[in-house]
Amino acid sequence: MSDALSVIAQRSSTRGYTEQKLTKEELNKLLLAGLQAPTAANKQEIHITVVDGDNPILAEMEELKNQLRDIQNPPSNFYYGAPTVLFISADAEYYWSRLDAGIAVENIAIAAEGMGLGSLIIGCVKDALSGEKKAYFADALKFPSGYQYEIAIAVGYKATSKEPHEFDMEKQVSYL
Repeated sequence: MSDALSVIAQRSSTRGYTEQKLTKEELNKLLLAGLQAPTAANKQEIHITVVDGDNPILAEMEELKNQLRDIQNPPSNFYYGAPTVLFISADAEYYWSRLDAGIAVENIAIAAEGMGLGSLIIGCVKDALSGEKKAYFADALKFPSGYQYEIAIAVGYKATSKEPHEFDMEKQVSYL
């Protein structure tokens, strides 16, 4: 158990990646971590789409995200040049889908850290993937019918490092 707690304690968001691609074995471990996440009523309604960092669909999302947020000359793209981005979609009608996707993405983030990889959980493209081009992006990302974008995660080898965030146990925890 202490190994898991150490990995959780050392994980932080990675905002810079090398160009080195993940191996098939590394990618499969991350996918298993996501798919092994618990889901409400064991519905297992999440779906993961694997996208290479050089796929043009990512540039389309970036452009639309920047338009919607009126961002000029962003310092980086939303996935910070990661070689792999995993998009998690889920049943749009199921009440617990968003929560289940969140659990899956955290499993992937912890697994990535444990494997010596960096990760960045991504929500900032939600507007782009939920707006007028929702159906276009759902089709391009091969979401199953009736599924919608919930969250994404960039994964790769770290080119930068950052200390884990600080927290205030006194302020953020209450006991009854």
